[in-house]
Amino acid sequence: MSISDRIVITGIGLASPIGDTVEALRANLLKGVSGISLIETRFMGEVFAGVCHFDEKKYQKVKDRRRGTRAGSFAIYCANEAVARAGLDPKGLDLSRVGVYVGVTEHGTVETENEIEVIRQFDYDTKCWSHHHNPRTVANNPAGEVTMNMGITGPHYTLGAACAAGNAGLIQGTQMLRLGEVDVALAGGVSEAIGSFGIFASFASQNALATGGEPGKASRPFDKSRNGIVVSEGGCLFVLERLPDALRRGAEIICEVAGYAMNSDACDPVMPDAERQAECMRAALERAGIEPGDIDLVSTHATSTEVGDEREAVAVRQVFGDYRDVYVNNTKSFIGHAMGAAGAIELAGNFGSFTDGLVHPTINVEELDPACAMRNLVLDEPTRVARVDFVLNNSFGMLGINSVVVVKRYAA
Repeated sequence: MSISDRIVITGIGLASPIGDTVEALRANLLKGVSGISLIETRFMGEVFAGVCHFDEKKYQKVKDRRRGTRAGSFAIYCANEAVARAGLDPKGLDLSRVGVYVGVTEHGTVETENEIEVIRQFDYDTKCWSHHHNPRTVANNPAGEVTMNMGITGPHYTLGAACAAGNAGLIQGTQMLRLGEVDVALAGGVSEAIGSFGIFASFASQNALATGGEPGKASRPFDKSRNGIVVSEGGCLFVLERLPDALRRGAEIICEVAGYAMNSDACDPVMPDAERQAECMRAALERAGIEPGDIDLVSTHATSTEVGDEREAVAVRQVFGDYRDVYVNNTKSFIGHAMGAAGAIELAGNFGSFTDGLVHPTINVEELDPACAMRNLVLDEPTRVARVDFVLNNSFGMLGINSVVVVKRYAA
């Protein structure tokens, strides 16, 4: 690979239920802090959810927030934070050479439900329907809101990749840089899912929504008593650059994108396929030019569903089961399932391992399901390891879409 094909991450902007900076997120992952609470949702009463508390007004005027979307606010906040953390001066950038690639699970559901609730109160008179509805609900909204907020005139679009979307956004940004289409990519994923009662109701109808017990223990991947997903919101965007450009401006390099892959199960709308997941991991390793034993940490997708967790465990054992120094963890046990943002937030939460030598734990596993047993699954407390050079991040979604990203410690 030529040096110009090497893509590095130089900035991170995020909002999660346990922190609005990568430092806060990391600290709470190491301390075992859960971000799950109870919220009221339309027609369903109280449900468990991961709620973010970032400052929407930090980069947006009140008027712009009012006519925009929660997903757009996540994207704007994360994009501005990422650019600032990367040390980039927007005034010094050719904004026509900046691309915005935002992964989403769904978009427009929240806005449509809200408009229907309003129009219902006025006997379904369409005069009460908001003229902001169309720009709020078009699929490119979160990425488009970023371009308007920051004056970016390069390409923008969202990537509908279900819960694989956070990884998919990063992959797209990497590819566009390698193609020479842009010089800077803002890439990752966002989700406003907790604003939609339909998402909660649909998971409940599938018997896949977490219920009962304490909020802090509601999200429990791999636990024998797990009973479903905790829906969360959030966002995470990365600044991606070609290595020569980052070096030229003296940027702090967080890590390097080593490999990635996406594939499809092509078998069922909701049930995952362990074989295809294993194939996706192997394809990402092959693109990175490494072997399974070179991976130090596998960040799992596991969402706390019975079948989903079991099948990912099967896939991880198939790929990494023979290697003694590969560690495994899960971030959804802390923050729930942030849908389109999940892959990006979970990846960012593990970057700290490159510098602190710790693998953050999976929490809430009181009794490990034997079907989910994996070698070196880190539970309860962080584990110190000799060195972390490679992290593999799994992110899978409905309709059988799989995405895997491998990042590595930067070395000249």
